[in-house]
Amino acid sequence: MPIRYILSEYLERAIAQAEFDKLEDGTFAGRIPTCKGVVAFGATLGECASELRSTLEDWVIVGLKLGHPLPVIEDIDLNKEPVHESLDSL
Repeated sequence: MPIRYILSEYLERAIAQAEFDKLEDGTFAGRIPTCKGVVAFGATLGECASELRSTLEDWVIVGLKLGHPLPVIEDIDLNKEPVHESLDSL
């Protein structure tokens, strides 16, 4: 069974919620409604999707670093404080 990482899973599930629009000038805009402020633009749909993923990654990293609350996406809650075990258990 392949190893899955919680952050990677969070990003994949968030990207799955992306919404894209074709703009009047033929370019594309993308957003993830549950992740306020995560928007991107691109000349093609693929470019827009790539930019949106990069924007999402940056948004999550900054949010975690600054302690901002992040939305729970499909039961993945990145807001939980990590539990550290005592070194005595080693």
